Amino acid sequence: MPVALITGGSAGLGRALVHSLSREGWTVVTDGRDPARLAAAVAGLEAVVPVAGDVADPAHRADLAREVGWLGRLDLLVHNASTLGPLPLRPLRETTTDDLLETWLVDAAAPVALTALVLPQLRAAGGVVVALSSDAAVEHYETWGPYAAGKAALDRLVLTMGVEEGVTTYAVDPGDMRTAMHQDAFPDEDISDRPEPASVVPALRALLAARPPSGRYRAAAYAELPRVVGAPA
Repeated sequence: MPVALITGGSAGLGRALVHSLSREGWTVVTDGRDPARLAAAVAGLEAVVPVAGDVADPAHRADLAREVGWLGRLDLLVHNASTLGPLPLRPLRETTTDDLLETWLVDAAAPVALTALVLPQLRAAGGVVVALSSDAAVEHYETWGPYAAGKAALDRLVLTMGVEEGVTTYAVDPGDMRTAMHQDAFPDEDISDRPEPASVVPALRALLAARPPSGRYRAAAYAELPRVVGAPA
């Protein structure tokens, strides 16, 4: 039975991916900061291990790694949990050093630290690391500075770690989605025209089934590719 660890599984794309993998027989370890919300998100799913906590907390990361260690393998690690930084979004001139550091801890440093903890299980299973990125990592959008820099750092750090450790790693831009985070970024806009997070899952699964070389990819480029059900992903 393949094993996945997906951070931020209580909402959005993380939740959709947890449900997709669980339905196909995967064991999934996932987390979220709100225990009640996390429990509701995975209610009724088989072989899903919810671990409430904040990925920025070293003790919580150790808890996640412990669950993976008990399972003995890790076929897929998805770094989905992230933060926009201080809200409402603001120009960099109004952003403090603490704002930057807190954002980068969640968006870049914590994923690297968590990956390091589960490297033995990833290697044992020939697993894959997916870092959910953003077009903000390569474009320049006003007021998105802390988040954009965090995602750019995440791309570089995870891909570099893959080279260093011999693990397949992907930085994946999922595109715009109708999520609470996206609404937080545009509090006065109607975002109902954005696609639901679940619509991105088939593209991610197709990318993972194709297993191209490590690198940065756009989910949209894999949206029309067939996915092999049950393929190592």
